[in-house]
Order: sequence, then C-alpha cells, then structure tokens
Amino acid sequence: MSDSKYITLISYDGFEFVILREAALISETIRAMLRGPFREAQTGRCEFGEIRGPVLEKVVEYFHYHHANRDQTDVPDMDIPVDICLELLMAADFLGLDSKPQMRDIS
Repeated sequence: MSDSKYITLISYDGFEFVILREAALISETIRAMLRGPFREAQTGRCEFGEIRGPVLEKVVEYFHYHHANRDQTDVPDMDIPVDICLELLMAADFLGLDSKPQMRDIS
C-alpha cells in the first residue's frame, strides 16, 4: 500500500493532478479505491475514464477548498463555470460527494 502524503488523479484525457491524500479522502469512491484491494491502493494513482480534465480540475479545486475551510463557518461558494455544471454534478455523484463524510471515515 502506498502511504504517500499525496496521490495523483488522472482524467480520461490524460491530465494529472497531484493532491494531498487527506483532502481527496472526502470522496467515498477515492477512499474505497485507496483502501481496497485495488491497483490504486498500491500506486496512489486513480484514473477516471469518464471525467474530463477541466471537470477533474474543478473537483480537485473543491477538494483543496473543502480541506482548507473544513473548520470554518460561513464559507463563500466556489465559482462554477456554467459550461461544466452538468458534468461536475455527474462527477460529484460518482465520487460520492453528495453526502458529508464522518470524521471516522476519513482517517
């Protein structure tokens, strides 16, 4: 199992995003990929065959934004480009971002 502090998320069109593992673990899907008997758990690289680079970039931005503001209240909304809204909703659903994870699930 890769215990690196960082992981790499890869879009279907080849864009790679290196992100703090702890920030990405708010995703139920990524958490399962990194903790299960999957190649991703060994390599620390998660490939998403149906998520385009610009959409995954916004997901990564959200992971960082959420992580940086996790203890804050009254956090302003992120800017979401209208042209990727539907794809972003589908990616969020796939990644399990529609429910707030419990702290015990993240560690």
